Amino acid sequence: MRIAQCWDDGVVEDIRLIKILRRFGAKASFNLNFGLHEEHRSTSWKYLGTKEVWRLAKSELRDVYDGFVVANHCYRHAPLGRVSPDVAEQEVREGRDALEQHFGYPVTGFAYPGGSYNPAAEELVRAAGHVYARTIHMVDRVFPPENPMAFHPHCDFKDPRFWEKFARARLADDVFYFMGHSYEILTESDWQAFEGQIARLADEGVTWVDLPDLFKEPQHARLVTESRAPHYPSVKNPGASPEALRI
Repeated sequence: MRIAQCWDDGVVEDIRLIKILRRFGAKASFNLNFGLHEEHRSTSWKYLGTKEVWRLAKSELRDVYDGFVVANHCYRHAPLGRVSPDVAEQEVREGRDALEQHFGYPVTGFAYPGGSYNPAAEELVRAAGHVYARTIHMVDRVFPPENPMAFHPHCDFKDPRFWEKFARARLADDVFYFMGHSYEILTESDWQAFEGQIARLADEGVTWVDLPDLFKEPQHARLVTESRAPHYPSVKNPGASPEALRI
């Protein structure tokens, strides 16, 4: 069984989360808003009104996400379904361009900030060169999606029905796909529970997959236009320039 996961917003807690993922050989995509990362770690809001959420500094991004896939989450987290077409296009294109310039490989994944999108946003994301766009609408059957620009996950990592949905996906020979925000892991007990969750998945003998690679498969390539799944070099030693690699 194949499993994909993604995590949003590029926050400090991703450091600990990635250590856990590495320990169990788990792959993941990280959806970043490059325009919100400053020269130093920064915070602008509180989760649940109490926990300050800190974004990683720009200088940390390559090391933290080395060996993992990054995806576009707009340049400054704009809700695409609620902004003007000009702002939406700028957010999508600048978000992708900035990530490619920084990491040195093609960025072909996308996640709608706040889950906000509409048909115009779907077309903008597709035209910018992304092969899928994640929503926050949870479904029972994930892959292949009817529309890659509205690619729905099974659940959030904290979903009480997480293991029930996992079992159903396995029976259906589906890709199990979950999402999350690492700042939602609040206590040491929460971290232990998450590590146990990843360990249990690893014990199930699953195959971890990078999201763009799902759309590289010949039987699914028709789902997107002008798509080509990239190779992800170590960002410590990036390969060709984004201009050379761009889809």
